[in-house]
Amino acid sequence: MRLDYLTIFPDFFAPLDLSLPGKAAGKRLVEFHVHDLRGYSHDKHHRVDDTPYGGGAGMVMKPEPWGEAFDALGVDAGTTVVFTTPSGEPFDQRLAEELATREHLLFACGRYEGIDQRVIDHARERAEVREISLGDYVLNGGEVAALAITEAVVRLLPGFMGNAESLVEESHAEGGLLEYPVYTKPASWRGHDVPAVLRSGDHGKVAAWRHEEARRRTASRRPDLLHPSVLDDGTPIVRAVPGDAGEILTLQRACWLQEALANDTLDIPALQESLDDVRAGLEEWETWVVRRAGRLVGAVRGKLDGEDRWDIGRIMVAPDLQGSGLGRVLLEHIQAVAPDQATSYVLFTGAASARNQRMYRKAGFRIRPDLPGPPHAVTLTKRR
Repeated sequence: MRLDYLTIFPDFFAPLDLSLPGKAAGKRLVEFHVHDLRGYSHDKHHRVDDTPYGGGAGMVMKPEPWGEAFDALGVDAGTTVVFTTPSGEPFDQRLAEELATREHLLFACGRYEGIDQRVIDHARERAEVREISLGDYVLNGGEVAALAITEAVVRLLPGFMGNAESLVEESHAEGGLLEYPVYTKPASWRGHDVPAVLRSGDHGKVAAWRHEEARRRTASRRPDLLHPSVLDDGTPIVRAVPGDAGEILTLQRACWLQEALANDTLDIPALQESLDDVRAGLEEWETWVVRRAGRLVGAVRGKLDGEDRWDIGRIMVAPDLQGSGLGRVLLEHIQAVAPDQATSYVLFTGAASARNQRMYRKAGFRIRPDLPGPPHAVTLTKRR
């Protein structure tokens, strides 16, 4: 990935040479290029601002230096130009994950009262444009925001983190919860003890404790992050009926089309099924659904395989609600309704479906390469 920065204060970006970003650049995982916008201004004083049309306080950044800079840097359809601005869309982990898929990011760091709107309009004619805000407050310029966005994005790149598993457990990662409390040695310090469950060696209980603590912390500090189902707003998860088959098929195709793209294959049973197949599945599996405003937005199913294995399948969330926590709620529900004789849970997900795998691992599931699974999929299990 290449990242360019257009700014009138290049020294702001010295931290890119430090710590993990600096190491990643040294390993050529990422390229950082900082450019002084004043170098594209040709008057005597290298001015980049002027008074605003219509009057008002402050100065506005002129379009000419930006246009020349875009030309010099080869801004085109393969570039994503990020304008850091308090009037932009809010930055969050989902947006960081999206930007991490881009090959070339160019940060346009404004100052004063902002950048002439024509610069943004012109950029849209030649590249993808994202106007992004860190939050509901005002900074002196876009450099601090650009650094924050950069760190959130590049740490998601393969090979950037020394231990990729740490990305799974962080606040705002898969499921949208804040991170659970963490502890290290010694086991007792100034009258405060590490919770016994963390010293038990029982990985299933540890995973359950961490998940519950993350939910409790999120409900207390950031209830806005929780999906309404998690907040017990009364929305029921109910058994599916034959009349739901058509909507389940529609949801199924929307969800598994994403899986097909992620795993580069159309050889996925859920994409091949007909309406009659879905109806037959409702008879064979115990299927549960969630509706909001009359719309079927989520589904999950389970069935007993043999005497003690509870198979979990088809966890589906409408694309516009993915990342909201509803998938996690459905996963918890289908485990809770398993019959008493079930002693383990088994499910499959795409071998390249990193987001799904993260959610399942956070819920205590483990990938089992020793167990067979469908083509292009991995098997995950969990003890009850």
